[in-house]
Amino acid sequence: MKVLYPFVAVVALVLIAFIGASLPGGQYLFGVVFPILAFAIFLVGFINRIMNWGKSPVPFRIPTTCGQANSLPWIKQNKFDCPSTGFGVIVRMFLEIVLFRSLFRNTKAEMLDGPKIVYGATKWLWLFSLLFHYCFFVIVVRHLRFFTDPIPGFVQALEFGDGLLQVGTPVLYQSDVVFVIAILFLFLRRILLRQVNYISLPADYFPLFLILGIAITGILMRYFIRVDVVVIKELTAGLASFSPKVGDINPLFYAHLFLVSTLLVYFPFSKLMHLGGIFLSPTRNLANNSRMVRHENPWNNPNIKPHSYASYEDEFREFMAGADLPLDKPLEPAPEEKEEKAE
Repeated sequence: MKVLYPFVAVVALVLIAFIGASLPGGQYLFGVVFPILAFAIFLVGFINRIMNWGKSPVPFRIPTTCGQANSLPWIKQNKFDCPSTGFGVIVRMFLEIVLFRSLFRNTKAEMLDGPKIVYGATKWLWLFSLLFHYCFFVIVVRHLRFFTDPIPGFVQALEFGDGLLQVGTPVLYQSDVVFVIAILFLFLRRILLRQVNYISLPADYFPLFLILGIAITGILMRYFIRVDVVVIKELTAGLASFSPKVGDINPLFYAHLFLVSTLLVYFPFSKLMHLGGIFLSPTRNLANNSRMVRHENPWNNPNIKPHSYASYEDEFREFMAGADLPLDKPLEPAPEEKEEKAE
């Protein structure tokens, strides 16, 4: 059910847009109103989420350590996986954002007979995740040709490189093929791996089906079903300049656009916000210099005195002894017991 419900939801979105765009006024609703509204929700939601994260206090150094910290002079430090300087943090963030380094270092654990735990590499997950994100980026940048006139030179260069193999007519973009393969890999991984399947929720499958639906409808329009690209560019360029012009376009385009609008609305409220959250993650963007610098919580109330464990034990020693909890200082005998020992 956790797979079926998201799939049915995406199919329903396609049918709603496909049928709705065929009704009077439907093309304006699905081609202008929904995209503008979705982009506004995405923009406000994204900024609001980033601002809330930015205002969250991080009083302690909590970086994830993946190597030897800065310690004694004769112990070699892993300067990028466990940085203690600002430059090291910048390099670590670059490797994480551009190359998914933490995912590359990830391992899987398996229990075998014995019992014995065996660790193995998960480089396939790293590879297909990298392909998925970079193909997504290339496709988004490539679509700028629909919103700009003249088309920027870097977009034309990217299109040329993406279709370098010159397969078929129209030219087959390699990013389209790799993108779909990467999505299917991530989906099958959640289905076939029992451990991943167990912890997966409908919210994990919905964006996969949604993005796959966007990819399939886009591929259908480019390679199999004829659509008027000139009219589409008039609409998209009009959206960018807030002067949209709706023309007669195949309803499949509106289904594609409606799925994109749904993704924009869904984005700020989902796990997809790791796009912005990675830059604000204290486990990544802080230097591990706790042994070099004393960190004090700036939110501590100066009127509240610290309560040490020793004073805590002095206050509750009798109750702790009654509960058989270990004590640093033994419980003193009652006055009656002292008198009996004295006699």
